[in-house]
Amino acid sequence: MKADDARAMTPDQLSDELLKLKKEQFNLRFQRATGQLANTSRVRQVRRDIARIQTIARQKRAADTAK
Repeated sequence: MKADDARAMTPDQLSDELLKLKKEQFNLRFQRATGQLANTSRVRQVRRDIARIQTIARQKRAADTAK
């Protein structure tokens, strides 16, 4: 996910996307532990997407409180 895509989302959409990514991260961790993970780079992508969404959500909250 690109940062521009996330910035265009509403706070509700961001929280939904964050929940989806956290579920995917859990599933990837489980697959890695059982030796079934084929695409190991996806773990890193998901982790960074989660951080990106959390950062943008935090920025939006700060902008709302500053007004």
